[in-house]
Amino acid sequence: MSEQTEQPEQTVPGGSGDSSTGEERPEARLERAVRAAEQALIEFEIAVETFRVEVENFSRLHHQKLGPMYSRLDELDALIAEAKAARSGDRDDLRRAKEARALVMPMPGVDELFHDWLSSDGISDDASAMLTDRPVRPPERVRPSEEVRRLYRELVRQAHPDLAQEEAERERRDAFIARVNAAYGRGDEVQLRELAEEWAAGPAPEAAAPSESEELYARLEWLAQRKELLALVARELEDSAIGSMLRMAPDDPDRLLEEIAEQLLAQVSEREAELAAALAAE
Repeated sequence: MSEQTEQPEQTVPGGSGDSSTGEERPEARLERAVRAAEQALIEFEIAVETFRVEVENFSRLHHQKLGPMYSRLDELDALIAEAKAARSGDRDDLRRAKEARALVMPMPGVDELFHDWLSSDGISDDASAMLTDRPVRPPERVRPSEEVRRLYRELVRQAHPDLAQEEAERERRDAFIARVNAAYGRGDEVQLRELAEEWAAGPAPEAAAPSESEELYARLEWLAQRKELLALVARELEDSAIGSMLRMAPDDPDRLLEEIAEQLLAQVSEREAELAAALAAE
């Protein structure tokens, strides 16, 4: 392969290079690296999202087509265990039968059923009021002290948004007054004093604007972190049960479902025969 002499890049005034020396600015090379990383991240996001949708769709199909078979197997396992327990009366057999039946009809937790209506002391007062048509207990009223009212009035006079001359200052005051109102509503004198000190100190000084290089490096760092997070998501999808199944047959997942269905049907037939034998032995 013949060697070619590399020609220095030509630059023009206002371009990314230095027109006086013909050398490219370091920021220009860094910017190209950022743009390349952005494009690579976009492609990676597309690939991860595509696989996520495939996993979600395959999971839905798996549940629709095979869910009834899994449920039938669980039911047969419970019936077989119950038949054995009824015949033997053994404590371990009774425990296994109970565990098998729990898989068929899992009992939801109390929290799931009643959503905080029940506590360790029984049904809550509010829930009892709702069930018996009694008025629900109103929230506890807070009567601010005289000092709390004084602090509140002073802060509102000093920080009221209408005193702002610029939109950014109005937004800052709006956010601050919202915190003042919340503290006043709780009657929180300590918080109001802290807010008074904060307002007296004034807004935090604005940080110096980062240089072009610093912004580009920060962007590269963010892109790298984003890629790491996406890699974790991709790994979780691939390692999931459905993801593993998809990777076994990426070109024909429907055929894989058919094969699993055939295996489950065979297992159902075996369990039904086992149940018939267990019932006949009673």
